[in-house]
Amino acid sequence: MSSVRLARPRGFLLASATLTSFAAIDMPAALAQQAREQLPPVEVTSPQSRKPAGRARQAARREAARRTATALAVPSATAQTPLNTNAVAQSASRLGLTARETPATVEVISAETMREHGYRTVSDVAQGAVGVTAGDNPAEPSAFSMRGFTNSQINTLYNGIKIGPQNMTSRVMDTANLEAIEILKGPASLMSGEGASGGAINFVTRQPHTGPIRNEADVSYDSLNSFRTHYGSGGSTDVQGLDYRFDVSRSSLNGFADDTNTRTLDVSGQLNYRVSDSLKVWGAIEYREDRGKAYWGAPLVPVAFSGSHATTGIVSGRSVSNFNGTNLGPVTIDDRTFNTSYNVLDNRNLAQEVWLRGGFELKLAPDLTLKSQAYAYGAERTWFNNEVEAFNSGTNLVDREHFYVAHSQRLVGNITDLTWDANIAGLDNRLVTTLSSSYLDFVRPGAVNFPDDSVSLVDPPRGYYGLLTTQQQTARIDNEALSFEDRLKLTRSFALVGGLRVEHIGLDRNSTDVNGLEKANFPFSKSWVPTTGRIGYTWEAVPGLTFFSQYATGADISANNIFLLNPTDPLNLTTSRTYETGLKQLLWDQRAEWSFSAYDILRKNVYAAAGGMQLNIAGRQESKGVELAASVRPIEPLRLWGNIAYVDARYADYNFVGGSFSGNTPPNVPRVVANAGASYRFLTSWPVEFGIVGRHVGDRYNTDANTVTLNAYTVGDIYALVDLPKTVLSAVDQARLTFRVRNFTDKRYAIWGDPFYPDQILLGAPRTYEISAAFKW
Repeated sequence: MSSVRLARPRGFLLASATLTSFAAIDMPAALAQQAREQLPPVEVTSPQSRKPAGRARQAARREAARRTATALAVPSATAQTPLNTNAVAQSASRLGLTARETPATVEVISAETMREHGYRTVSDVAQGAVGVTAGDNPAEPSAFSMRGFTNSQINTLYNGIKIGPQNMTSRVMDTANLEAIEILKGPASLMSGEGASGGAINFVTRQPHTGPIRNEADVSYDSLNSFRTHYGSGGSTDVQGLDYRFDVSRSSLNGFADDTNTRTLDVSGQLNYRVSDSLKVWGAIEYREDRGKAYWGAPLVPVAFSGSHATTGIVSGRSVSNFNGTNLGPVTIDDRTFNTSYNVLDNRNLAQEVWLRGGFELKLAPDLTLKSQAYAYGAERTWFNNEVEAFNSGTNLVDREHFYVAHSQRLVGNITDLTWDANIAGLDNRLVTTLSSSYLDFVRPGAVNFPDDSVSLVDPPRGYYGLLTTQQQTARIDNEALSFEDRLKLTRSFALVGGLRVEHIGLDRNSTDVNGLEKANFPFSKSWVPTTGRIGYTWEAVPGLTFFSQYATGADISANNIFLLNPTDPLNLTTSRTYETGLKQLLWDQRAEWSFSAYDILRKNVYAAAGGMQLNIAGRQESKGVELAASVRPIEPLRLWGNIAYVDARYADYNFVGGSFSGNTPPNVPRVVANAGASYRFLTSWPVEFGIVGRHVGDRYNTDANTVTLNAYTVGDIYALVDLPKTVLSAVDQARLTFRVRNFTDKRYAIWGDPFYPDQILLGAPRTYEISAAFKW
């Protein structure tokens, strides 16, 4: 196989990597910890009042129970506020600003919140966030939708580093090894570059802390015979200035469909070393693995065929099969297919990933700090499945098509920041200059032939994949970026925040056939130089009440995926911009917090999925909406929280031969998403807590045609937990037992639809029961 590779100078990449290696090994996300340490601690307590002497003993017992609950939280430099806006999100700003000080909508979900809400995977976490939905379609696991945008229009980051478009690189990920998940809404290319028209979601691994060593272990088991285990340890070592964190987790999550499951393994560790007051170095390593037998959904079936087995409330509308072209008429989900897997018996879906990261933080002067990190990432992924399940109204059988693809990915890069704190004409100013560079190599062997067959709708013979013949595609991507971000405080309460990013993206693509011969128009090369940025303000009108507004821009590949661009695809960038305004308030002695935002996003030059890996030109996408979130502790034992998001997302100028989708809503975008929860804690010697969480997701569509509706659904979880005092288990400091019922009404609903596979719908899990135990010592 021959290929053409454009030679590009990589002096900056090599120089910056060398600079990092000289300082040897403190933090990408550990920098977030340092930023958090600069904030004053916030304690959420009820107002003090004088108690009658006769109630002193009862009050003491309640205070002891409150301390027990507090001790179960993971140690952090900053106590959480009700909505966690005291947290610093490095994926939202490099200025060290808290979420409340950033002129954008930023959500930070902590490890403590993930445990309390029973979030097992990152998709679970996303669905509890404001206006975010998620689906684990095996072709694109951990796919997200927010503010009208989905999949590769939302950057997925790992400790602030992008590894590629979400719909190619994301995997099912357990939450056990994560310290936080940061969600930045709206165009965000200033921080993470190409691909952030809808925003960015950043996964932050557990970080070392300075202080006594603390250990934790937890285990859970549910009624689907799923289990999760995790052990973590961190703190200061006997070596002065050396802190560590180590976590290992393993899970086996069984699906509700027959013979479906996902098994994960995650091992991560990091060392932070304070060489001196002016120099910190750090190093981190992580290995992740997931293996599964995939569930690809239930086929859309004609109501006339299902008869008494037709269901209501899951899907509605009419459909013509994208795969076989037969007219299905009004469609339903047949109740006999709820637990059916149409995948072949020898299916597999697996990935192995390795991260190496290291860097330093050097204080060059009292007002000048240099930070740098180098990273290397490698991944091997494989899909070997039946992926199409299309009902054929001519034969009354389910047509299947088998698909194989694999990835071999390598990525190396460096990010270097220079932070300058200055006083300009008596005004405080902070400027961060960032240089970043990376080189990515991506090899994608894939099937040439796609074996197909037809099976019965009910109790289908699974069969095997059959003959596999492969071909190969490659993508090599250079990326260099220079960005500036600045915060100028005009007064003590009013600040201007802005930034600019100039990015160079160089792509070389090749594709060969089964004989290793290059296909027509291959190889080819293309480069882009997008300029994106943000300008906004924050105004703390009164203490605790902050108004903000911003104008921000983003850019991404108009034809969906930079890894798979063909020479005949539109080789240009789409651009997006947002106007956003809102307010955030922390009040009532820091026992209540709420936020509101309104936005208007426009994305131009859009190409959308048309099924079967085809693209249609969609012209423009317009998205307008509002988001509201609140949390309050009116009395010490009671917590109430909720959020609601409304979005009106529509295509414009979406015309093609034979029709138009202008005015239609993009797939997997609900108009309304709402979450609410409440918990009450009985402050006895054995503290017991009861809680309930509800979620409502509005109607969605599975294709741009908007002919099939995934109907709105409302589901809820309930839980009860008890904290065991040390007198019961003397070997540990804290122990907690939790019993949880997920989807306690046993609601059947459609959770996601893949527009590339529009003949089938992913269903949500039915009612399950789970018991878990957590220990700290």
